[in-house]
Amino acid sequence: MDFLVLFLFYLALVLIGGGMICICSKTHRLKGLVREGAQIFSCIIPECLQRAMQRLLHYLFHTRNHIFIILHLILEGMVYGEYTWEILGFCQELEFSLYYLLLPYLLLIINLFFFTLTCITNPAIITKSNELLFLQVYEFDEVMFQKNMKCSTCDLRKPARSKHCRVCNWCVHRFDHHCVWVNNCIGAWNIRYFLIYLLTLTASAVTLTIVCTAFLVHLVVVSDLYQETYIDDLGHLQIMDTVFLIQYLFVTFPRIVFMLGFVLVLSFLLGGYLCLALYLAATNQTTNEWFRGAWDWCQHCPLVAGAPSAKHQVYQNIYSRGLWSNFREIFLPVFLHYETKKK
Repeated sequence: MDFLVLFLFYLALVLIGGGMICICSKTHRLKGLVREGAQIFSCIIPECLQRAMQRLLHYLFHTRNHIFIILHLILEGMVYGEYTWEILGFCQELEFSLYYLLLPYLLLIINLFFFTLTCITNPAIITKSNELLFLQVYEFDEVMFQKNMKCSTCDLRKPARSKHCRVCNWCVHRFDHHCVWVNNCIGAWNIRYFLIYLLTLTASAVTLTIVCTAFLVHLVVVSDLYQETYIDDLGHLQIMDTVFLIQYLFVTFPRIVFMLGFVLVLSFLLGGYLCLALYLAATNQTTNEWFRGAWDWCQHCPLVAGAPSAKHQVYQNIYSRGLWSNFREIFLPVFLHYETKKK
């Protein structure tokens, strides 16, 4: 099979697999598949290796650690290192605009700044001193968030929209999710930094994709590669087509083409996640609320086979106050200013 066909086949499998996981995560199918897969692997993999894998997975995803922060910085360093080492020099020789070539570095600086803020900022941890104040911020919907509930671990009353993070072992006000890439919870006080970090990271991937693509296209046009000919496996003279041209570029510039494929896939993945994050911000929902609300709907929808009666009260978002008010609540958290004045 040609390189391009193999690459497209691999890309399709990754995207379809990710989509199926997202769909199945809302039903019992994923849990059943995971249990069946675990049973199969338990018969194949030795027990000592299984325990080692369990300890490793527990350390990576259920404890606070800096592994993914280090991995994040290594990946960015590799991508920007390749960009600086090869693409920047080639593009300068082809007389690309210097402002155009320096844009990825500007985005990198902004991204690292907000990445650091997301890592070190208090996500709005609930303590004895601020427990009563947090209880007054949001009203209880009596479906997902009920009054007079206490956290069994922290022994604190649970304000509306809060959740106990099992990884960090603390309760967070307006809990969104725990992000392993920043080794921190995303809550009321650092969600704004996280959104800007995600936005600049997506913009960086898209910009690098555009620059790499522009370089390769410009190179093909300048060298007239699309007018060249080659001899196929049957000995026939063929005009350079797109598939053969991409394979030729991969052989000539393997690291650049591989990096282009990586940042292209990353752009799609980050772009999709960014759209979801902006949608949740625009509707004043957290990831935790969106997932639990969707799961609650699937569990009690009368159209789902085996579902209970539709009399059950399904979760509805009562916290949305309009687009601009929702964004203002995220980027100008009132309670944060109150805490600053109090100190």
